[in-house]
Amino acid sequence: MMSRKKLLILAIFAALFPQNALAATFSVVVEGLDNARGLSFAPDGALYVTEAGSGGTGACVPSPTGGNLCYGTSGAVTKIANGKSDRVLTNLPSIALADGTSSFGAQDIKFDSLTGNPYVLIGYAADPALRDTALNSPDLGKLVAADFTTNSWEVVADFSNYELANNPDNADVGSNPTAFVLDGNRAIAVDAGANALLSVGINGSNLQPIATFAQEVLTNPLFPPTDSVPFDPTQVPPPEAAPPAAEFAIQATPTGVAKGPDGAYYVSQFTGFPFPEGGARIYRIDAEGETSIYADGFTQLTDLEFDAEGNLYALQYANESAWKGNFDGSVIQISPDGTQTTLLSGEGLVSPSSLAVSPDGEVYITNQSDRPGLSQILKLDNPKPVPEPTSVLGVLAFSALGLKQWHKKRLFNRHWRI
Repeated sequence: MMSRKKLLILAIFAALFPQNALAATFSVVVEGLDNARGLSFAPDGALYVTEAGSGGTGACVPSPTGGNLCYGTSGAVTKIANGKSDRVLTNLPSIALADGTSSFGAQDIKFDSLTGNPYVLIGYAADPALRDTALNSPDLGKLVAADFTTNSWEVVADFSNYELANNPDNADVGSNPTAFVLDGNRAIAVDAGANALLSVGINGSNLQPIATFAQEVLTNPLFPPTDSVPFDPTQVPPPEAAPPAAEFAIQATPTGVAKGPDGAYYVSQFTGFPFPEGGARIYRIDAEGETSIYADGFTQLTDLEFDAEGNLYALQYANESAWKGNFDGSVIQISPDGTQTTLLSGEGLVSPSSLAVSPDGEVYITNQSDRPGLSQILKLDNPKPVPEPTSVLGVLAFSALGLKQWHKKRLFNRHWRI
């Protein structure tokens, strides 16, 4: 039988040198995708991913922050089932820089739970006024109903035109719809360029804002050094822009949306340049359109989704301000009581864009989502977090309580483990 003194020594040792909690690992399900973005499970259990494409050699429009985005039909939707991947929808509109990066096109996909019909959201990220005149590509910035059997689609709603005509946040005009959910007979979409959460009937009726997200003012923000090379010219102001100020207004830039178990909508935030670390939030929008902060302290969130147990999974594109050039991302689980647990950080998770939770609770992620021809889909192999002691003092207090009970009973309860 081990003495109380030895038990205490072992408890102290365990507290000072704890075993690390088992971090999630992942498997690569598919690779070689072209700027992979949105993920969704169909009613038949297959996983679908949108590929924003790599633009093309067509007409170009200037990005609001520098560089030219050129048009092509390189976007696609890919189906993954039974260990195989097949493109089931092709020739979708896409714009990107000449090297295929900074791509905007097929951003998200969802399936009607009653009919199984697929809907695809197509982004834009440029001046809505130039879409039809300069690009002659009216399907950018829209929600479309897709038909995989005929490789065709029909327009449901024009979010970019709505921003041009209405500008619901009363700020700079811009549109880039990035994600949506289907809620009954409505599509609920976030437009990152318009800083708005929008609702439209899946028959195209009654397009209107649910909520808008105002600019935020940073005090003494951290900016890139003046001699640094931008990681992405579409994300960093050009050199001729006004010098940084002590107070700097940034866009909210909403990116993902999920419907919670409580019926409210939850919206993730990327934030605008200079992408303050810890400055991104998750907003909750209730049935009356009232907006509140559900969780904060994140960096450059791109997506979020609930599982069947009410846990919310949030995805960070990069854990540091993206202009620093480190694109290690994170998957963070937020339990119903608000506890945040990082399941995976870095270790091969790089610039992820979207996640999906399967009906049986498996978590899938689009990885390297900003790399044409190199994007992947990952599956977390063990997404359940392993509890850790919160502090050495907590472990010592727990150990002392255990020793006291041992002294009283003169025996080990079989539930105690050393």
